[in-house]
Amino acid sequence: MICSVDLHVHSSASDGSLTPTEVVHLALRQGMEVIALTDHDTTDGIGEAQQAAAGSPLKVIPGLEINTEGPDGDIHVLGYYINPNHEPLQERLRILREARLVRARKMIERLAELGMPLEWERVLEIAGEDPAIGRPHIARALAEAGYVATAREAFDRYIGNDGPAYVPRLRMRPEEAIAVIHQAGGVAVLAHPDHHPILKRLPDLVEAGLDGLEVYYPEHTPQDVARLGTLAARYGLLMTGGSDFHGPGLGKDAPMGSVTLPAGLVSRLTARWQRQRA
Repeated sequence: MICSVDLHVHSSASDGSLTPTEVVHLALRQGMEVIALTDHDTTDGIGEAQQAAAGSPLKVIPGLEINTEGPDGDIHVLGYYINPNHEPLQERLRILREARLVRARKMIERLAELGMPLEWERVLEIAGEDPAIGRPHIARALAEAGYVATAREAFDRYIGNDGPAYVPRLRMRPEEAIAVIHQAGGVAVLAHPDHHPILKRLPDLVEAGLDGLEVYYPEHTPQDVARLGTLAARYGLLMTGGSDFHGPGLGKDAPMGSVTLPAGLVSRLTARWQRQRA
């Protein structure tokens, strides 16, 4: 069953396999009404997606997914209804992307020391238009070169957080991401939070201005959804959700629109954004 709303969608502007235009065309073929384009650390695909959807029944919410890191590991924060032309946001994203390049080069150097040399130019080719070059592209290059069978194995054996070729990234705390999203006029939501130690710090994130939790997600069981819904109600947070769609060919299983969302979710998100903007 395809839901008509998906608030977590990626394109080739970050690590998806479809261009923003192709994402929109797929959504239209499926009869979807609303998608949010939430590429990692970039807003570069928003204009193209909105232009592709112009004059159609599809609404494209401008968004992004900021990768942050704290004492509890990787934490992703979704921003909805952000202004992609907000210069302080773009400057912060540029810093993050430049740091990713330095980090990726260091990882490739470590892999070479481990007997698995990769060509930097090939990693760039794999990344394509994605300005946020990082571990997924290196993982695909490792698999292509035959050093591992799958990109997942590359993470498990070499470039995961405990792997021998891992290099820490420039850290942006989730509280900073919340502030940046708000400054750009957006609504900040904690992405796929289930079973993450960050939930222990939820009161701190609420204090920092967190607006919502991504309650509905492909890997969340009905029990997870119930527990996260209880937390959202306790702290007065929005409940959002989506498929985390990345497109075909990347080993990610959830199709666009495959996560069922309750009625009224988009209107509540929009109302929160309008109140904050006012």
